[in-house]
Amino acid sequence: MLPLQRLLCAFLVLFIVLSGTDGNILRHPRESVVYRTIFVDPSSKGNFTSIQSAIDSVPSNNNKWICIYIKAGIYREAVKISHDKPFIFLKGEGKWKTYIVWDNYGSIETSATFTSDADNIIVKSITFTNSYNRPFENSINPMRTAVAAKISGDKSSFYRCGFLGLQDTLWDVKGRHYFKLCSIQGAVDFIFGSGQSIYERCTISAIAGALNGFAGYITAQSRTSPSETNGFVFKDCNIVGNGKTFLGRAWRDYARVIFYNTTMSGIVVPQGWGSWVVSSGHEYQLTFAEYKCRGAGANIAGRVKWANKLSANELTRFTSMSYIDEEGWMSRQVFNMMD
Repeated sequence: MLPLQRLLCAFLVLFIVLSGTDGNILRHPRESVVYRTIFVDPSSKGNFTSIQSAIDSVPSNNNKWICIYIKAGIYREAVKISHDKPFIFLKGEGKWKTYIVWDNYGSIETSATFTSDADNIIVKSITFTNSYNRPFENSINPMRTAVAAKISGDKSSFYRCGFLGLQDTLWDVKGRHYFKLCSIQGAVDFIFGSGQSIYERCTISAIAGALNGFAGYITAQSRTSPSETNGFVFKDCNIVGNGKTFLGRAWRDYARVIFYNTTMSGIVVPQGWGSWVVSSGHEYQLTFAEYKCRGAGANIAGRVKWANKLSANELTRFTSMSYIDEEGWMSRQVFNMMD
C-alpha cells in the first residue's frame, strides 16, 4: 500500500472510532463510557409501553448514564424526571416523529407536559406539547397558563427538540441549560424563568396572531438581583411567526436576555422590549440587549431607550459556552452523546 493510502486509511479508522457506530457508546477523546439502553415502544416490542414507566425503572440516586430510547409515535402522558434520577438520556426518533402530549393548564407548577428536576439530563429528538390551547385556530378554551416543559435541574441539554404551546410554553426554571437546533413556539411569555441558558441555532416561533390584535412576548426572564448569574442568551437563532411580538419583558427586577447574531422577521415590534413589573425609572437594572442581529425586525432605531449596551468583554462572556459550562460538563457528557 502506498504511503498516502496508508495515511488515508489511518484517518478513516480514527474517524470511525471517534464517531462511533454503536449507539450504546459515549465517545470522548479521553474516554469511552458504556451506557445501558432501554426501549419504549407502544406496540409492546420494547421494554416498556410508556415513557414514565421507563423513567420509574431507573434506580433512585442513579449515577450511571442510561439511555431511554423512545420509538416514534404520540405518547399521551405527563412525564416527570424526579430530582433523584440524574444521568438519563431521553432519545426519540425525530423532532417531528416522537411526541409527548398532555393538556393540563392553570398553574405553572403543575401543568407541564414534561418536568425535569434532576441534574445531568440529555434529551434528543422529542417534541413536548401542551395541547390545551392547540391547535389554537380551533380551540374553544380560553387562553391559560399551559406549560409544555418545566426544566429545573442543572447541567441539562436539549438537542433537536420541540416545545409547543401558547402561553408559558417553556419554563426554564433554574440551572444551567443548553438548547441547540430546537423549535420553541408560543405567544405569551413562552420562554420564561431564571435559567442560565444558551439557545443556539433555535427557531423561535411566535404565534401572536392568536391574540386578536394584541402583541405577544417571547421571553419573561426572572433574575431577581444583580448578584445572580442567570439569564437567557439566544445565539444564531431565527425568529419567525405571525402577529406582532415583543422580544421580551421583565418578570423580575434584574431580568437578563441577549439576542446575538439572530435573524428577526418583521413580527418584532419596533420598541422591542417591555419592563412589565419593573417600576418606572428602574429600567436601567434590566439587561436586554441585541447584537449583530438582522432582518426586518432587527432595526434598533425604535427600541426603548433603556435597552442595554454591553461591553465587548461582557458580550464575549455571555455568548461563550463557558457562560454555562466553566468546568467542561458538556464536552465530557453531552456532545458525543448527541452525534
